[in-house]
Amino acid sequence: MRILVTGGCGFIGSALVLHLVLDLGHDVLTLDALTYAANPASLKPLDGHSRHRLVHGDICNPELAAELFANFRPEAVIHLAAESHVDRSITGPAAFIWTNVLGTQVMLEAARAYYMAELTGPEKENFRLLHVSTDEVYGSLPLGDGFFTEQSCYNPRSPYSASKAASDHLARAWHHTYGLPVVVTNCSNNYGPRQFPEKLIPLQILNAISGKALAVYGDGLNERDWIHVEDHARALVATLEKGRPGETYLLGGRSVRSNISVVQTICAILDRLRPDGGPHARLIGFVADRPGHDRRYAIDPGKAETELGWHPSRSFEDGLEDTVRWYVENPDWWRPIREGRYAGERLGLTA
Repeated sequence: MRILVTGGCGFIGSALVLHLVLDLGHDVLTLDALTYAANPASLKPLDGHSRHRLVHGDICNPELAAELFANFRPEAVIHLAAESHVDRSITGPAAFIWTNVLGTQVMLEAARAYYMAELTGPEKENFRLLHVSTDEVYGSLPLGDGFFTEQSCYNPRSPYSASKAASDHLARAWHHTYGLPVVVTNCSNNYGPRQFPEKLIPLQILNAISGKALAVYGDGLNERDWIHVEDHARALVATLEKGRPGETYLLGGRSVRSNISVVQTICAILDRLRPDGGPHARLIGFVADRPGHDRRYAIDPGKAETELGWHPSRSFEDGLEDTVRWYVENPDWWRPIREGRYAGERLGLTA
């Protein structure tokens, strides 16, 4: 297949693009604005690959979007490009509205024009646009209780989640109003190699490696459902292949953990891998909670498991150990981020 992927140099996007090209043999056009959290080095295995092309561009540019559809003629679109860091959305919400809302509208309109005017027969029948979103649109659950399902009501509580909720509504509206074959996924917290180190797990790994304080928001009891990024990539492919237009699928790892337990597990892993720096748990400390910090996210992925035949393959503990080991062994990937062009920024934590 010819697949257009937006945000393919990001954490989830790069894992997906590598899977599509190297494992499945698809032709992929990656569109990415290469903002601070995008890293072309994540796609280094595709350098010179005949089945991959990277375009540096903004999803908010309608002329560029139309040109890419016309020239590449995708058989499917996977739309991942988004601003995704909650802390940044609190201090600067405008960028989230611009990219997540306007950018999604631009991509939907470009896809609609292409779908209606350029496709016929089996090409039109098989075309899909997969809109990738987050479980944060559903708000917060009580600690230790409940799961989000496809029937859960939207209740976004941060500028980030509000912008993603708006983009979800736009995607569904373009399906129901215009007949564009859109499928929506909402996923739980991702982790794994090549994640930008402002997110909880890579931030704490790298701080611990450096002997820096491991700051945990509030009481550390906030709960998140974790999924390995490679399991998420496989789930997105299964949704693209088997998902029904107009439907939503929740993707989760069935691995709910408190933030403090995640940090403690990272410390225990590093104590085994780098005993000279331990015990790493001595670095843990608590800081004032961030505004509007949701207490619990947890997903019931039963619909995706039943309809798509997909199941998460990695346990959280095994996946986290592999992730910690990757950061320990790949300083060439993360050191430029920590010491180079982002050295003047405060790398905050989110979960």
